[in-house]
Amino acid sequence: MNITQADMTNTIQTSKSFVIKISIVAALGGLLFGYDTAVIAGAIGFLKIKFDLSATLVGWAASSAIWGCVLGAMGAGYISDRIGRKRGLIITAVFFAVSAIGSAMANDLTTFILARFLGGLGVGAASMLSPLYIAEVSPAEKRGRLVTLYQLAIVIGIILIYFINLRIAQSGDETWNIETGWRLMLGSEVIPAMVFLLLLFFVPESPRWLVKQNADERAHYILEKVNGKLAANQILEEIKIALMQESGSIKSLFATQLRKAMVVGVTLALFSQITGINAIIYYAPEIFKSIGFGAESAFSQTVIIGIVNMLFTFVALWLIDKTGRKPLLLWGISGMIVCLLGAGLCFYFSIDKGPWLLIFILGFIASFASSLGPIPWVMMSEIFPTKTRGIAMSFATLILWLGVLAVTQLTPMLMEGIGGAYTFWLFMINAIILLVFTWRKIPETKNRSLEEIEKIWQS
Repeated sequence: MNITQADMTNTIQTSKSFVIKISIVAALGGLLFGYDTAVIAGAIGFLKIKFDLSATLVGWAASSAIWGCVLGAMGAGYISDRIGRKRGLIITAVFFAVSAIGSAMANDLTTFILARFLGGLGVGAASMLSPLYIAEVSPAEKRGRLVTLYQLAIVIGIILIYFINLRIAQSGDETWNIETGWRLMLGSEVIPAMVFLLLLFFVPESPRWLVKQNADERAHYILEKVNGKLAANQILEEIKIALMQESGSIKSLFATQLRKAMVVGVTLALFSQITGINAIIYYAPEIFKSIGFGAESAFSQTVIIGIVNMLFTFVALWLIDKTGRKPLLLWGISGMIVCLLGAGLCFYFSIDKGPWLLIFILGFIASFASSLGPIPWVMMSEIFPTKTRGIAMSFATLILWLGVLAVTQLTPMLMEGIGGAYTFWLFMINAIILLVFTWRKIPETKNRSLEEIEKIWQS
C-alpha cells in the first residue's frame, strides 16, 4: 500500500511532536476515563435522595456504567483488530459525549442508568484501546512512562471532577443539589469528550496494526519518526516475523507458551480493583460521612485524595522505567496492606476524631498510585503477542471491569452489612494474595521491545 498525501498529513513530522500527540491521546482518553468513573462520587448522595434509593439501588446506580464498561472492554479488542485502534477511540469519544448529555437530562432512574451504561461502553473500550495504542506506537525505552502518563491522566480526570463536584455542590443548598447540582456534575463531561473527539483526527494509526493490514510503508513511516530509520527497519522486521509465528486465534492465548502471559495479565487486572481502590474513589464522601464527618468536610477530604493520587502517579512516572515494574509493585502493594489494616482499625474502634482515617486512606492512595495504579495498564499493553494483542488485552480488561463491578456494587452492601472494618480487611487479604503472586510470578519487562517481551513466554 502506497503512502498517500492524506496519510502523510495525518502522521507527524518529528519524533518530538509525535510523542506530544501520543501524550494528548493518553491524556484525554485517560482523563475521560477518570472523569466519567469518578463523577458519580459527587452525584450519588443526591441521586439517593432524588430517587429514594435503597443501598442495593445505590450500588446499582453507581455500577450501571460499570456494566457498560464490561461490555465495552469485551468488544473493544475485536473492533480494534478489525477497524483499527484510532477509529475505535473515535467511537468511544462519541459515547462519552452522548452519555454526558443523557445522564444529565434523566428524570427517572431507568433513563439515568441507560445513559450511564452508554458512557460505560466508552470507558470500557477506551480503557483497553488507549494504553494499547500508546504501547504500540511508543519506543521501548519510553513505553513505561508513556503508558503511565495514561494513568496520570486518569487521576487528573478524577481530581478535576472532584473539584468540579465540590464547586457545584457549594453553589446551592441541598434542595438545589438534589434537583439540579448532580445534573451539572454529570453534564460537564461533554466538554472534554468533544475535545477528545476532535484531536483524535490528528493522530496516526498504530504501526503494528498497519503491519497486520499489510500497510508496511505507512507503518515504517511512523516507526521511523519514533525510533529513527535504522531502528525502524529492525522493528518492522521483528513485527512481521512475530506476526508470521502467531496464529491470531483466541485459542492461542491459552496455549502453553502464552498461558503465563494470560495469567499475569488477568491477575494484575483483577487484583488492581478488588484491593479496594474504587471503594474509595466512588464512595469516599459516603465513607467519611459514615464515620462522623460532615458533608462539606467529606467532599473536601475527597479532593485531598485526588491530589495525593495525582502526585504519587508522578512518582510512578519517574520510577517505572528506572527501577522497573516489579520492584514498584512489591513496595506499593506492601504499603497498601499496611494502610488497609490501619483503616480497618479506625472503623473497628470508631476512631472518628483526629486525622487517622484520612492518613491511612491517603497512604493507601499514595501506595496504589505509585504502583498498582499504572503498572497493570503498562504490563497488559506489552505482554501479549502482536497478532492477538487487541483481543488478549480486551479479555484482561474485561476481567478488570468485572472486578470494578463487584467492588462498586458490593461496597455499599458490605459497609452496611459487615461494617467498614471488615470491608477494608477483606481488601487487605486480596492485597496480600497479590503481593505473593507478584513476588513469585511476574517478570520484569522494562526496556524490552514488545517482540522481546513476547519471547519471554516462548522460552
